[in-house]
Amino acid sequence: MKPDDFDYVSRLLKERSGLVLTKDKAYLLESRLMPLARKRGLKGLDELMVALKKRDIVLEKAVVEAMTTNESFFFRDNKPFDQFKSIVLPNLLKARATKKSFRIWSAACSSGQEPYSLAMLLKEEGAKLSGWRYDIVGTDISDEVLKKARAGAYSQFEVQRGMPMTLLVKYFKKKDENWAIDSAIQSMVQYKEWNLLGDLKPLGQFDVVFCRNVLIYFDQPTKSKVLQAISQIMADDGVLYLGGAETVLGISDHFKPVPGQRGIYAVTKGIGKPSLGAPQG
Repeated sequence: MKPDDFDYVSRLLKERSGLVLTKDKAYLLESRLMPLARKRGLKGLDELMVALKKRDIVLEKAVVEAMTTNESFFFRDNKPFDQFKSIVLPNLLKARATKKSFRIWSAACSSGQEPYSLAMLLKEEGAKLSGWRYDIVGTDISDEVLKKARAGAYSQFEVQRGMPMTLLVKYFKKKDENWAIDSAIQSMVQYKEWNLLGDLKPLGQFDVVFCRNVLIYFDQPTKSKVLQAISQIMADDGVLYLGGAETVLGISDHFKPVPGQRGIYAVTKGIGKPSLGAPQG
């Protein structure tokens, strides 16, 4: 790809999605955009760039989706889900005992494995949640991956990655070459197309936010902006999950690490109040 074409796509991605693409990732750009060029009947990247520079809105959206579609799998990294079950959820049920409701947001949820993992986890805690109302919202910038998430059908390879066999047998049924998730789990998650750089307020307030392995693709000012926006739609005692390679330190003062719990952050406006992520005594 020509240097000026690379710069053009890089600016587009930064503007539309916050993704920062360095020159050493040129191979990734080419590998993701070549299938898009073929799909549109174009001979190669040169023709794709000509069309893109004509400000083809549909093509611009397709390019952003192609570059921001990231890999996901069920119960990714395990520990965040263990922490949620043993620490966050019990404290959440205690803190919300009066209103008996809470909301969880899976940001940049890709093809739905994270929110469905949370749904299965909550389903397994059924007795404790009797009489409770809870929402799980999954959002992503890509309409294409959200279609897959809503369909709830996954390949053998996808269900083998991180999915405990007991849950696969309990909540999935083999359908042709795929595994279809149980409709009861499917109905527990609402999916919405949403850009993290946009206005988040219409999503409503959340008690727990999973925004894992997203910030690593942003530059520092964008990370700070996104974290501030997330903090504004969280409960005062809400908790934020970030990926293992991500942190708020030196980036945002809207969150603080929860002591002894790597990857979990408390909203700083809730300092002085019990944190949902605080270990139980």
